[in-house]
Amino acid sequence: MSVYIKTVSVVLLWIASFALHATEAYVVKKSSYSVDETLNRLEVVLKKKGITVFARVNHTAGADKVGLKMQPTQLLIFGNPKMGTPLMNENRLMGLDLPMKALAWKDEASQVWLGYLNPVELQSRHGIKNQAIINKMKKALNGLTDKALK
Repeated sequence: MSVYIKTVSVVLLWIASFALHATEAYVVKKSSYSVDETLNRLEVVLKKKGITVFARVNHTAGADKVGLKMQPTQLLIFGNPKMGTPLMNENRLMGLDLPMKALAWKDEASQVWLGYLNPVELQSRHGIKNQAIINKMKKALNGLTDKALK
């Protein structure tokens, strides 16, 4: 019985550590708006701050085109070369994760969410040493998304 308890404890600890890492990798916030309106609001906030909006991807429309159903889900792709370029100069593979993306989706309970990759995850993933820009990105993304969801 003791070996069983130890095994279960190890498995539960492993699951908990994975869940903790998963929640740290992404920042997810509730939205009081529709998916469309959530990203419309974010786009306005980004443009007012001089951040380039590159594209918007409607995943639900893509699913519809192939006869599949998906709750409303859209992606906004945006960036600021003043922050991204130094990071890409440090590790060119950052270009796989930049520009930044924000995903808005409606879950099965009709709650809309807005999520994005935590810059700390980018730092960890790519071995970035420029802590100042990572901190600036974290603060900017938090503030911009909070403002859009107000």
